[in-house]
Amino acid sequence: MSTSTKTRHDALCEFRCAQILSAARKVFAEKGYREATMDEMAEAAGVAKGTLYSYFPSKEEVYVAVLNRGGNELLELTRAAVAAPGGFRARMAQFIRTRVEYLDRHSEFFRIYLAEFGNMTHPAWVSQQFRERYGKQLELLGQMVAEGMERGEIRAVPAAVVACGIYEMTRGLMLQRMLTGAERAAQAEAETLAEILWKGMKTE
Repeated sequence: MSTSTKTRHDALCEFRCAQILSAARKVFAEKGYREATMDEMAEAAGVAKGTLYSYFPSKEEVYVAVLNRGGNELLELTRAAVAAPGGFRARMAQFIRTRVEYLDRHSEFFRIYLAEFGNMTHPAWVSQQFRERYGKQLELLGQMVAEGMERGEIRAVPAAVVACGIYEMTRGLMLQRMLTGAERAAQAEAETLAEILWKGMKTE
């Protein structure tokens, strides 16, 4: 009986936490970290302010949870994309497509995520968590590049530099898509960018 009650309680807590973070993500995306308030987040989530504080004692903790929730999910999708079967070009296109499709589904998260590359108004330890996750994604891309060279698919290039280029060009595409709207399907955008990058790296 106690186990069943605990399971129901855990499920309720998980649901409530997801509800709060989803609402907070929208508030942060609209207001920015500095201007967002706990009152606004509680109202958006449809919960009492006391309930919000019972889950997250401060705005900083809500912010970190929002970033971690989306960032960790995106990291796992990135791992799957670069580990997909196929050659280097196909895997690169899959990486780009995965991120663009994630943007299309979670535009509020990306307004927060992309802001991390600019002036940050939150504690340094938040920035450190973000940078570590960013570094892990570059490492995954670097491994993909190195494997492409080993198989003779692409010419000898500095793997870390190319990984950064792929990542940043993808981020630029996502930013443009977020600011101007999704005029083309994610797959078409990914194929276009992958082809441009491929032509600069492939062996002759």
